[in-house]
Amino acid sequence: MSVTTASEDHGAELAPLINPPVVDITPNKGLLDLDLGSVWRYRELLVVLITRDIQVLYKQAALGAAWAVVQPLFAVAVFTIIFGHFAKMPTDGIPYPVFAFAGVLPWTYFSEAVRRAATGLVNDSELVRKVYFPRLLVPLSNVITPLVDFAIAFVILICMMLWFHMPITWRLLVIPPLMMVAMMLALAVSLWLGPINVRFRDIKHTLPFILQIWMYGSPIVYSISMVPDQWKLLYSLNPMVGVIEGFRWAVFNRGAPDFSVTAVSAVAIALLLFGGLVFFKRMERSFADMI
Repeated sequence: MSVTTASEDHGAELAPLINPPVVDITPNKGLLDLDLGSVWRYRELLVVLITRDIQVLYKQAALGAAWAVVQPLFAVAVFTIIFGHFAKMPTDGIPYPVFAFAGVLPWTYFSEAVRRAATGLVNDSELVRKVYFPRLLVPLSNVITPLVDFAIAFVILICMMLWFHMPITWRLLVIPPLMMVAMMLALAVSLWLGPINVRFRDIKHTLPFILQIWMYGSPIVYSISMVPDQWKLLYSLNPMVGVIEGFRWAVFNRGAPDFSVTAVSAVAIALLLFGGLVFFKRMERSFADMI
């Protein structure tokens, strides 16, 4: 039987303080040295950041979670009056309010995720300057947080489908993968804009304009059937086209998905994401100095 004295216990407690562990932080050595494994090692910090963002999002808000419903509903109301009633936009036989809501819902998530993630590094400047962690966690947490708003607003979409007597089918199971694609696109865009925003703060002011132009370049208030066939391939270079069209296919249970549009959008997202990861990691080493 072994006996441990109090002094030995005290020495064991002080050992980590006398000889603290050494963490060697070195910059990336190669162009493709993305160190994505560090995101998994710091996954608990990612959960903390997401929880913090959700709490801040609804803290001291008069309407609370209702903002997740109010914004898309007001947009749909305006679109229905202007484009549905006055402009008579074709919707392939689908009631315009639910047609527009099915386009506004994924777009609202995407635009909010890009807005938050593109400015996240500057907003968390104190954290970036003082603590080491994979900087990729900042845009990643910012594109995950708006999924809460999406889930709340999706319940309203289901209610609208029931109101207009639209069947709820197995195709709705396609929506989670589609939102993962939208999340990857939002992350890809923010990986380009975030580092640029650290260097040039103009991004904060130009981003709303960019997103507004992008919105009207996506099939939200109109159907993709209005786009001439000879232009559809070029039009599909907008990655949100495949996401929105896939979303409507899942909701309306009509026709077949245009796989060519989806494929072009998927390739565009993959290229944007890979290039964004490389660009972000190359700029990461100077964030603390420039921010």
